[in-house]
Amino acid sequence: MTLMDNVSEVTEFILVGLTDVLELQIPLLIIFTLIYLTTLVGNFGMIMLILLDSRLHTPMYFFLGNLSTVDCVYTSAVTPKVMVKFLTGNNIISYNACAAQMFFFAAFATTESFLLASMAFDRHAAVCKPLHYTTTMTNTMCVLLVTGSYICGLFQSSIHVAFTFHLSFCHSNVVNHFFCDIPPLLALSCSDIYTNEIVLFVLAAFNIFFTLLIILNSYVFIFIAILRMHSVEGQKKAFSTCAYHLTTVSIFYGTITFMYLQPRSSHSVDTDKISSVFYTMVIPLLNPLVYSLRNKEVKSAFRVVTGKAKSSLGLTH
Repeated sequence: MTLMDNVSEVTEFILVGLTDVLELQIPLLIIFTLIYLTTLVGNFGMIMLILLDSRLHTPMYFFLGNLSTVDCVYTSAVTPKVMVKFLTGNNIISYNACAAQMFFFAAFATTESFLLASMAFDRHAAVCKPLHYTTTMTNTMCVLLVTGSYICGLFQSSIHVAFTFHLSFCHSNVVNHFFCDIPPLLALSCSDIYTNEIVLFVLAAFNIFFTLLIILNSYVFIFIAILRMHSVEGQKKAFSTCAYHLTTVSIFYGTITFMYLQPRSSHSVDTDKISSVFYTMVIPLLNPLVYSLRNKEVKSAFRVVTGKAKSSLGLTH
């Protein structure tokens, strides 16, 4: 039966998926499997490096470790079901599983936006007030910021799931998407969805504009501080530590804004699906790559950890 009350005749949903073209099923399965496995390896690898190397026990990497955890959870809420559909053709998801998928995806995607804002605050403190950095970004402050990010994500996701699955779905159970996202489910309801649309827009707008305000405000002061630096080397170092974060922010907020803050009349199902692929699969893949490929601290930590592992296994001469 249903999660809330017996208000719906639907007990399962059919996910249309990305495409029905048979020739694309295997290539897409291979691509998404590689993306998903690389995402898990990259993010879990980042988490393990941060845990094992004491030099990475800093606020920036504490936030980054949580970002990797969030990426693993919310891509895992979506991608395996997409892979199963390509592999077996089974595109049915139960009512409760659909609600669970929406909950975990919405919770951890929202958490990511607040973590990105927390990381911007951390970079602001590091670049603009370096002498006060250790007293500003204390362990307590870091834990509070991360805990607050998770609470905001879980709270807002609970609201979305409660509002969405209190609706009646009596016209159709065919979801024109590859996962149980809010807009395509609202389109199926035979109830009045005006309140749901307002709630979705208000919460999405709050998340995007509130966190973006913190990020943009932080980077305005960061760029001013960088321009005032007399050392070119110092400018390059300060900018490089921020460039990784700005890359992630640009991709994440660009796709989320495109998906959730467009008027319904301008929505295109195909473009929504493409946008969704970016923030459900590509962004979790890019985060560990962006923060590791050109990051000397991460590369150094990787060499140290792999060196210790080889020594313990007796692989070194």
